[in-house]
This record gives sequence, C-alpha cells and structure tokens, in this order.
Amino acid sequence: MPSTFTKTFDTPAYKGTVTIPLGLYINGEFVDPVEGGIIDVVNPATGKVVTSIAAGTKADIDIAAKAAKEAYKTSWGLKVPGTQRGKLMSKLAVLMEEHIAEFAALDALANGKAYNTAYGKDNKGAIAVMEYYAGWADKISGKTIETNEKKLAYTRHEPIGVVGQIIPWNVPMFSLSLKIAPALATGNTIVLKPSELTPLSALLFCTLIEQAGFPPGVINIVNGYGSTAGQAISEHPLIEKVAFTGSTLTGRKIMEAAAKSNLKSVTLELGGKSPNIIFDDADLEQAVKWAIHGIYFNHGQNCSAGSRIFVQEGIYDKFLDQFTEQARAIKVGDPFSPDTYQGPQVSKTQFERIMGYITSGQNDGATVHLGGKQIGQEGYFIEPTIFTECQPNMKIVREEIFGPVACVIRFKTEDEVIEQANDTSYGLAASVFTKDIDRAIRVAHALEAGTAWINCSNQAEISMPFGGFKQSGIGRDLSEYALENYTNVKAVHVNIGLRL
Repeated sequence: MPSTFTKTFDTPAYKGTVTIPLGLYINGEFVDPVEGGIIDVVNPATGKVVTSIAAGTKADIDIAAKAAKEAYKTSWGLKVPGTQRGKLMSKLAVLMEEHIAEFAALDALANGKAYNTAYGKDNKGAIAVMEYYAGWADKISGKTIETNEKKLAYTRHEPIGVVGQIIPWNVPMFSLSLKIAPALATGNTIVLKPSELTPLSALLFCTLIEQAGFPPGVINIVNGYGSTAGQAISEHPLIEKVAFTGSTLTGRKIMEAAAKSNLKSVTLELGGKSPNIIFDDADLEQAVKWAIHGIYFNHGQNCSAGSRIFVQEGIYDKFLDQFTEQARAIKVGDPFSPDTYQGPQVSKTQFERIMGYITSGQNDGATVHLGGKQIGQEGYFIEPTIFTECQPNMKIVREEIFGPVACVIRFKTEDEVIEQANDTSYGLAASVFTKDIDRAIRVAHALEAGTAWINCSNQAEISMPFGGFKQSGIGRDLSEYALENYTNVKAVHVNIGLRL
C-alpha cells in the first residue's frame, strides 16, 4: 500500500495542509511499483528533500498500458458519447478549481516558481484548457464527400486508442492538462509520465479522477525517470501514439524508440531560441516591459523565452538602459513571498547548466552587463542576467539556456535582423515590436517560427495553436488543431447502386 505525504504550509501566500498518495496511479487506484524504487523530490529553494515518490519502470508501464487498453475497449473510446466525455471533463475542471490553491502550493514547492504565478497562470490555465476541450468532446466530426450518385462516402475521426504522454517540469499542471484534455475529448485512454522533478501536483490530480466519474484505466499516471518509464512509454506496443514536451535531444530519442517499436505516431513540442526583434519606431516603454516578460517569466524556464533580443541601433542604448533597470528590479526570492517574481531554478542540475552557459559566454568574449552570479548560498537562485557584445557563433546565442539569461544584440536593417533571427536550428516562437503595421506583418511572415507575436511576447491563447518549425517540434498543442493529434481518419465507402 503506497504511503502518503502531508505538508502543512504556513506562508504569506498560502496557508493550509495538503495530503497526497505517493504511489503510481494505475487502473483507478494507487499502487506500489513492481520493482519498489523511489525518487526524491527536492525543494529548489532550499536544496533539501521534501519527500520521496514511487518510481515506476518498464513493468509498471506495461501494467498501465494493459489497463488503458482494456478501458478503451470496454468503458471509454467510442463506447462513451462525446457529450458524456465532455460532462466528465467539465466535472474534473470543477474539482481542479476547488483545489487550485493546493495545486499551486505543490508546484511552488517542487518547482520553485512563485506561488502567485503557479496559481494565477499555470493552474488557472490548466483549468481553462480542461474546460475548453470539454466543449470539443461532442464536436469531433468527419465529412460527407461527394463522389457519385451510386456511392455514399464519408470520413470518421476515430480515437487512436492508448496514447502515451510525457510532460516537463516547467509548467507542471498546465502541461498535464494540455496533453490529457484533447486526448480525453477525442476518446483516447492515457498513460502519462510527469517529470520526476515536479510530480506532486500530478499526484493530487490523480485523487480527483475517480471523483469526476472516469472509469478505471482511462487515465493512468506513472511517475518515473525518463530513461526507464519514459523509454517504456515510447517503446510499448499497446501505446499507439506518444506526445512529448521537453528538450530536442530527448525528443530525438522518443522518435527513434517510437519508430523502432510499433511505428507509433509522435507529436513533439521541443526547445527554442526565440528572437525578440525591436525596431527603432517601437513603443520603447512597452517593448522593454514585454522583453522582460519574454525572457524572465517563469525564471527563463520557458520554451518560447525571447532569449535573443535584437534591438535596432537607433534605440539600442536607451533600450539597454531601461531593460537593465527593470531587470535589476526583479524580485528574486522565496516562492511563497507575495512579491516574488523569480524563484530558484528547478534543480541543481539546471542551476549548474545555466551557470555553465554564463561561464561559456564570458569565455567566448561576451560582456556580462548585469547579473551572472548565484544569489545566496542556499537553493538554486540566479541573478537575472544580461549579456551584450554577443556574436552569432557563441553558445549563449545558439543554444537554449532555459534560464534567466538574455542576449541583447544590436542590428541595423530589417533584412539583416531577419537573417540573424532565422539563423538557428529552432523555430518555436518570435516577437516583433514596431508601430509600422506593414513591417510588423512582413517580418512576422518572414520569421521561421510556429508562433509570431507582434507587439507582445509569451502570450499564448488556448484557441490558437502552439508548436514549432524546424527542430522545435512536430504537431501542435492547444486549439482545435491539437485534436488532430489524437484521431485517426477513416474513409468509409458505401455502395448504394454500383454493380459489377
């Protein structure tokens, strides 16, 4: 019988007690892992272990996949009308709303993000995504296609079956809802692996699934390491589709495993090195504020972070002065302090990785204009950092840092900056700031990115697709487009008069 974890919070942002089971959630119940392993969960604000969760492996993924397959055949899929699926999802969204403060507290504890961000952005967003796709559940439809008078031809959009999902640590509950909701709406059953760094809110979510009325086996959540549980999801023959959000390196491994097993379909939302282009005629005050949000939101741990900030030479000095002033004013500290904007980085590994990039930038000749150091001796806090004098071949310009590190780069002409912005293996997002609407649209269309923001940054909408070009991914999350990831199209030909 799995143990439980109880945490009493007595902080300025949240006061309350949360209790969660620590086992694997398979076939409607919490169970111990077959091999009995555990994973320590660390509070990145202190570097100390909070609790230990059950660690699933290949054997547990196998059990979960079989449970999901049985549920798909007997109590979900096409056996449950879309209207009923939508009602259950709506009920789940209501339960998530009732526990939103607990979700936010657990994410702030394990991830280190500001509680107010976890509450107002991540978890509010997770609930909205669940509600959005609940509305889509009874609107999955095909087409009647005209051929000739002696044939009825139409298409059906059918659920794939058992789908595997692997989610990241940077927005735990939002990522969970982002993957689960469209899969449920289209009638699939699920085997999901949360990040081993931030599993606590997913475990709380598991306690709501039965309350919402979902049959056992429809949603299975198995914590574990990527190299074991994640690999098993990618390889399992009963899992016919895998969706992943995370690094491009891991995305390559998942594609390889999916191809070598049962050639399961794959959607990937991967890394980014997003350009933020600010022209001379931009509203400077707004451009600075959006640039701060674009790179430092969520501690820079954001796949669409505007980490390459290109500023036209006419306003470069003014922009840098104001950008530096606002970056210096960012409140870095305790995630449960009401005025904290930036907490610690998620883990020691991530902290050391970011500090390694800062050292690399210095060694390559870039100037640390601001920050670049650890804050304090406890936890994984890093100063908001600005590099200037950056060259295109530097690692800090070419590789995803995933931390609070901005490269501010001067440019002269529109053609020059488009070429520099597109000189990357990534293509997730981009931003353009200008008052010239012709230029704004022209440049946005020229940028090789799945999302282009004009006069804003990091502003996703549930009703708009999100995904990347090039090595930033395959497929789209959010909006109606995400439903395509979770259905197979069947063409049906009905003979109503053809004779041989």
